[in-house]
Amino acid sequence: MSEPLSTQSYKGVRDFYPAAMAVQQYIFDTWSETAERFGYERYDASVLEPAALYKAKGAENAEMVNDQTYTFIDRGDREVTLRPEMTPTVARMIAGKAKELAWPARWYSIPNLFRYERAQRGRLREHWQLNVDMFGANDYTSDVEIIQLAHQIFLDFGASEDMFEILINNRATMNHAYAALGITDADTVTAITRLNDRKDKITDEEYVTALTEITADASLTAEIKAMIESEDPGDNLVVATLRDLGINNVRIDRALARGFDYYTGTVFEFKDTHPDNNRALLGGGRYDNLTSLFGGEPISGIGFGFGDVTMRDFLETHDLLPADVTFTAPAVALLPLSSEQNLPAMQLAQDIRATGLSCSVDTTNRKIGKKIASAATANVIYIITIGQDEVTSSTYTMKHLETGTDVTGTLAELMNSLVELA
Repeated sequence: MSEPLSTQSYKGVRDFYPAAMAVQQYIFDTWSETAERFGYERYDASVLEPAALYKAKGAENAEMVNDQTYTFIDRGDREVTLRPEMTPTVARMIAGKAKELAWPARWYSIPNLFRYERAQRGRLREHWQLNVDMFGANDYTSDVEIIQLAHQIFLDFGASEDMFEILINNRATMNHAYAALGITDADTVTAITRLNDRKDKITDEEYVTALTEITADASLTAEIKAMIESEDPGDNLVVATLRDLGINNVRIDRALARGFDYYTGTVFEFKDTHPDNNRALLGGGRYDNLTSLFGGEPISGIGFGFGDVTMRDFLETHDLLPADVTFTAPAVALLPLSSEQNLPAMQLAQDIRATGLSCSVDTTNRKIGKKIASAATANVIYIITIGQDEVTSSTYTMKHLETGTDVTGTLAELMNSLVELA
């Protein structure tokens, strides 16, 4: 006899039992409501993409492409990848319909994403992510709008500004700053940028040593370090405008670069300020050249991604997850006293559902006390016990489980009461 299969899920992914699914749906619903209030339309695509999409110049991220993607050869001998991010996909879609779209295009999605990496707090091998993007808008105010929307998400979950901070930088501005220091070699700028992006993960001594290895000039290293550590916003209009809009938990972080090479301008991250969850929560930026990979004229883009794992960690850390987040329980539960009343109960349930109310039937052979207890645990509002007398007389008693009050009458009379609940 073979060994029984394990009940454990694949490493690094989650099962969503009803209670967890209710929380997940609460997060998704809040995300959607906020995005749509800003005028964004929902889209989606397949989880399968040609592997070439992530290997193309401009979408290159060596660690992700080489070590973290789920890539395989399909039965048609095509190299296919389970999407690890959504930005290349949405750029492909925008490029494919560029002549038909009205600009700016405001789109959002909540895709399922896959990365083969070490599972840890805030990172799993599969997760869902809110992606919000605006295409065809070049003015800095579109950057402001995207960040403003992300800020509003936190407020809509009940957060206050002291619970998170917004860090902003600009890739183009940094390139100009390096050029002013005499650093014009693209590979050198890329090396410095990638080092800066992990500056807060290494010691100051390690940072200086690594930077000097790149510049081969201790005095130049000192100049770069001083520039990076300056919090003077200078002429950054995004930061100034956000503050004009009343968003005050925003500051310049000149080390911030984000991981992807396709960012061309504004980049930003939101970070949790709580010491128990001191990490990046969401991030994004401007990518004005990505659609050119698919031919035609480049279309400007600005957007961000916000994972469901980090969202839930934030809510739990700050005690913002409502205690009453559950699945929607049936308004009415019908409880037959014996199996002989199961079919009449199912017929009655059809009539109740026709009014727009939800209704379940407990067809188990348990005693009535256990059926009532089960309905109460499921947060059912009303129960109707159905025995042979009820079937014969077509008269039923409906009990409100929380208050214990009863209403007795025919189906039509009960329906009048139930319609008021719909």
